[in-house]
Amino acid sequence: MKLSIRHETHYEYSAPLKYALQHLCLTPQANDHQSVIDWQVSAPAQLYAQRDGYGNLSHSWSMTRAAGGRHVYRGSVHAQGTVMTQPSAWLVDDLAAPHPALYLRPTPLTAADAGIAALGRASLAGGADEASLLDLAAAVCKRIAYRAGVTDVATTAQQALALGAGVCQDQAHVFIAACRASGWPARYVSGYFHSPASPELASHAWADVCLDIAARRWLSIDITHLSTMDERHVRLAVGPDYAACAPVRGVREGGGDELMSVRVLVDETSDKITLEP
Repeated sequence: MKLSIRHETHYEYSAPLKYALQHLCLTPQANDHQSVIDWQVSAPAQLYAQRDGYGNLSHSWSMTRAAGGRHVYRGSVHAQGTVMTQPSAWLVDDLAAPHPALYLRPTPLTAADAGIAALGRASLAGGADEASLLDLAAAVCKRIAYRAGVTDVATTAQQALALGAGVCQDQAHVFIAACRASGWPARYVSGYFHSPASPELASHAWADVCLDIAARRWLSIDITHLSTMDERHVRLAVGPDYAACAPVRGVREGGGDELMSVRVLVDETSDKITLEP
């Protein structure tokens, strides 16, 4: 499937912004699942590319307002381009990627309690394969109804399970925590999802589970949609949890109150899109 993607994050501030530093995981990479036809990222200042410790291609930018300089009250980060996807849900990491055992370690967002561990045991006691992982995804969705506005980026897997509601990020965190508690390396995937009937799901998260550590072979599971990764998915970045591979994160000084708006559009296309500056 050939998908055109546009992702805009716009900021407005109630007071002058003195300093800003952002880290962006907004660049998809070619792998067995997808090829990148064209891609462009822009920000209010010069971008510096680097590969992070999880193998993601990321960018950073910073801005400092000199004394007497122009007051900054707004700014935007844009990412857009075209990606060709395949239906395969399997990926094999190269040797430069972190060892799968890294993804056995819990993080503050993915620490398992007794309830999460029990979810994992109920589905994975006989081993992990596509059927048992989809069974675990269904169990997670049964315990965590998809509902926007009840959690935020700091909500932990344990908190989401106690609330009984959340979004794809929360469902992925609980699923990952349950897999790790059962001894299976699992990592968080941030990306995009093509769903014409539900465009609010365009920015999405799911999980990879390593079923063959020696071969570094992973199966990608979309917990929210109870499916394996298919041609509707575009991968952006991976990490132990959301905090490690958030599309946009940063710090600032000044600015007063911040108003942030995000718009993500994912459309199927037969033609190459024209990128805007």
